[in-house]
Amino acid sequence: MRVLLTSAGLETEEIKGCFVDMAGKDMSDVKALFIPTAAIDPDAIEVLPKCMNDLLKCGVLGENIDVFDLHTGMELEKLQQYDVVYLCGGNTRYLLERINATGFHDSLMAYINDNGFVIGVSAGSIIFANNLENNLGLADTKLDVHCITGESRGKMAYPLKKNVKLTNTCALVIRDFPDGVEIIGE
Repeated sequence: MRVLLTSAGLETEEIKGCFVDMAGKDMSDVKALFIPTAAIDPDAIEVLPKCMNDLLKCGVLGENIDVFDLHTGMELEKLQQYDVVYLCGGNTRYLLERINATGFHDSLMAYINDNGFVIGVSAGSIIFANNLENNLGLADTKLDVHCITGESRGKMAYPLKKNVKLTNTCALVIRDFPDGVEIIGE
């Protein structure tokens, strides 16, 4: 399991380094699935180039990034062709509705459980927590993003506390449960 949940993406050198480490291969060989579905309002749409640049600045080649807007689902076999799935921020409820309506929920969770690598940004992180009904059920906690004060750096106790807070410069890293959950950044 390789999940990197953030408020603002690959915002710091530490988070970028974690991304590169978790990818586990030369960044020029990484194939990424970029999902902008949550970006339905002007503020979120405005941030999409920054999200794409997160991948490019880490060395992922533009021709290795496929944009997928969840108008349909994607079978696990096709999803497994990607080294990383990048879920952009925006409207959490809309993103979760599209994931569930298209059946992408099952493929995505099977991908994660088969050591697939997922990065969530804001809404793309919240869908894995208990904030909304019919969430993806990965992290048994409520996840708050864009907080002024976040969790302390280091390993997190499991079960997770009821509410985990992330600043724009920290991330929740999940490698496995119960021992592989930590906060990086500040």
